[in-house]
Amino acid sequence: MTLEAAFQLNLGSLSLDVALQAEGGRVLGILGPNGAGKTTCLRVLAGLEAVDAGRVTIGGEVVDEPPARFVAPERRSTGCVFQDYLLFPHLSVVENVAFGPRTRGRGEATREARQWLDRVGLSDLARARPAQLSGGQAQRVALARALAVEPDVLLLDEPMSALDVATRVEVRRDLKRHLAGFPGSTVLVTHDPVDAAVLADDVVVLEHGRVAQRGTMQEVTARPRSRYVAELAGLNLWRGTARDGVVTTSEGATIVGASPLSGAVYVTVPPHAVALYPRRPEGSPRNAWRGRIVSVERFGERARVALDADLPITAEVTLSAIAELHLAGDAEVWASVKATEVDLYPG
Repeated sequence: MTLEAAFQLNLGSLSLDVALQAEGGRVLGILGPNGAGKTTCLRVLAGLEAVDAGRVTIGGEVVDEPPARFVAPERRSTGCVFQDYLLFPHLSVVENVAFGPRTRGRGEATREARQWLDRVGLSDLARARPAQLSGGQAQRVALARALAVEPDVLLLDEPMSALDVATRVEVRRDLKRHLAGFPGSTVLVTHDPVDAAVLADDVVVLEHGRVAQRGTMQEVTARPRSRYVAELAGLNLWRGTARDGVVTTSEGATIVGASPLSGAVYVTVPPHAVALYPRRPEGSPRNAWRGRIVSVERFGERARVALDADLPITAEVTLSAIAELHLAGDAEVWASVKATEVDLYPG
């Protein structure tokens, strides 16, 4: 069952102009920085916000098309899992899961709910109340409740944001298994690139209420077109104008790549390809910039060193290199990158 949406919506300072499509049996991930409009998009699909213009269809049925058509949330074939799960605190686990089928007039709602609890491995907690559940258990109950209505579209809003790291790994694995068997389309809103990489077949990146990129996670991160996506991919990113592979960036710096491209381009360099030196490196490499250290962030046996230079750049080096070079905040160093490590693509 396919979900299609192309709409505009203005909510105060947030202006959305978005086109999405999620195919049956596939998961569409929506990524983006805070305030980009991810959750508002999900609320539109669920029917909790009406669009100002455009159309939303589920399985070919128009559910929102102003001014004449709007289908209320309870009449849409959608199941929702919100980031705080919103389980009914006064109902038992089995009653929470049975709530949807019962409101839709299904006479065997409790039996169906027990079957769903068995599928998510929580049949022994059927009589428990939500307050007695762990975060991972609550998430699985919320998922069972959403799927129990047999929706055409499953909407997941940051479903693992409330979980600790250890629990998230287990729940992510279980969620992937359940989604693999779901015949409808799934829309997953997340800020976590790992969630998107593991769970989503396709992703869209929202920035400032617009779709900035779309494709598979690998396609999007291989060719970032914004600072946000570059940070997800762990890459340095600049825009500029190239002439036979020599790029003048928007910062006014020059960087040389191995590709003979000309015209508007994006430029990426992985931090591990950036070498640091206390003095200008010998041999006058084509890509070398003097800069001042802004920050040093250590992780494991390595560190990321951010430089304020003619070309602002981040290097990834070993802790031993930090000690040997005496790298610290405000120190002056040279950064160098081989032309073969510079990736250019049309911008």
